Amino acid sequence: MRDNLITEKTLEGKIDLDAIKNLKFDEKGLIPAIAQDIDTKEVLMLAYMNEESIRKTLSEKRACYYSRSRQQLWTKGLTSGNIQEVKGLYYDCDADSILVLVKQSGVACHTGNYSCFFNPIMEKEKIDTKDVLEKLYALLEDRKSNPVEGSYTNYLFDKGLDKILKKVGEESAEVIIAAKNKSKEEMTYEISDLVYHTLVLMVNSGVKIEDIKKELISREK
Repeated sequence: MRDNLITEKTLEGKIDLDAIKNLKFDEKGLIPAIAQDIDTKEVLMLAYMNEESIRKTLSEKRACYYSRSRQQLWTKGLTSGNIQEVKGLYYDCDADSILVLVKQSGVACHTGNYSCFFNPIMEKEKIDTKDVLEKLYALLEDRKSNPVEGSYTNYLFDKGLDKILKKVGEESAEVIIAAKNKSKEEMTYEISDLVYHTLVLMVNSGVKIEDIKKELISREK
């Protein structure tokens, strides 16, 4: 039985090109494609693909879509740097839509938001804190690549490593003072500042959150 797999990045690099024949393209030769972050599971955007863009995506392992307005192929992030490294490509039970599992660099939306789906109609009452570090890291990466005037983050990047290190040191001292004061509220605030500036340092130095996770996992042995 076919498992609706078009491509999956495994050790064997399994790609089933014959699966493309099963897809139900519309009268214009297009099929909707939903991009989802493989790590956070957040839905990032909706775009369209045709057979050519699918084959290009499989070949380059980068998400390539078809622009209906420009009537041409476009590789996500080619100009902005916010590329989508494709980790998996699946079609649904009706074979009329595609799920693209991606490793998102920077942000997915041209507005600067991480996901294109940021306009609420019904919103969860509880704040979703899942994968907040990954989302913040992505936003910081985007600020570095696409500076915003008046942004404190860009101020740090512009000043360079010494300034960032100074802030990390200052925030570390603030955490120590808060801990000595035995104030949970103060510690929460100062630790948040330290985490933010540490992430800025990581982005500036090219250290990924995944690098930290792998290092911590290696210490479990």
